[in-house]
Amino acid sequence: MDLESVADELYGLPPEDFTDARRRHATAARASGDRGLATRITSLRRPTLSAWACNLLVRADPDQAAGLLRLGEGLRQAHQELDRDQMRELGSRRNRLVGALSRQVRDLAAEAGHPVSESVLREVEATLQAVLADPDAAADWATGQLARPLSPPVGFTESALAAAARRPAPAAPATAPEAPAARGDGRKAQAKKLARARQDAETAEQRAREREEALREAESEHERAEALLEQAEQRAATLAEDVRTAENRLRAARRELDEARAEEGTTRTARDGARKRVSETRRAAGQARRDAQSAGDRVEALEAEGG
Repeated sequence: MDLESVADELYGLPPEDFTDARRRHATAARASGDRGLATRITSLRRPTLSAWACNLLVRADPDQAAGLLRLGEGLRQAHQELDRDQMRELGSRRNRLVGALSRQVRDLAAEAGHPVSESVLREVEATLQAVLADPDAAADWATGQLARPLSPPVGFTESALAAAARRPAPAAPATAPEAPAARGDGRKAQAKKLARARQDAETAEQRAREREEALREAESEHERAEALLEQAEQRAATLAEDVRTAENRLRAARRELDEARAEEGTTRTARDGARKRVSETRRAAGQARRDAQSAGDRVEALEAEGG
């Protein structure tokens, strides 16, 4: 048994089975003498419903998962190179693929007995966007062992990418000289368009940062709640183990008590029999003494008569 195989098993289970299975593996590791492994197993966090659903997609359809990873690589490269045409093309593919995968996650979760709400589905979509944006997030998601949903980094949100893709390309050089006034008017119009595009991009980016900040705060609160839940579960598991140990000891003590009572009954019966035999023997001994005394008296009487 090793941590990777245990984690792979645990994160493939329904969320409600995670804690009991984790406790069994940790107990087995402690029983084998590997307390370090037991501690690492115990530290594995139970996945949220959205994280479990994302893991379900990776495990159920690895081809689709690989396609999302490839799209993310291309989109990140286009973003770095500011290739607007490529960003528009890949952005359209991104929207279609994220939508399709979100619906697939919803169907898979329902088939597994855990229909997801709209809020959970939004967390799934945010995770898929993070996979497209962040190579580290993509690597974590590809393991199928997420414990919580992911969020895309600042600067790579859908609104920011869309604004960047809408920025006009630099004007091509004129093939014929323009009049100074026309060139001036064209430059002014172009400058206004560029200023508006930049303002739109900054506004979109600011909204994205505000929403991502709110998301981070919500995630922090969620993580605190998860940590408290984990502590409560661990405490409950420890107490349950203590109860089982106490119950086993109580059953053993009851068996010992029953055996002692049975032994007591046998001993009491033996004692009563011995007491009865002592009484009977005492009476017999008294009678024997009296008989002996009578015999002695007769002997003395006979001797007196003969003398």
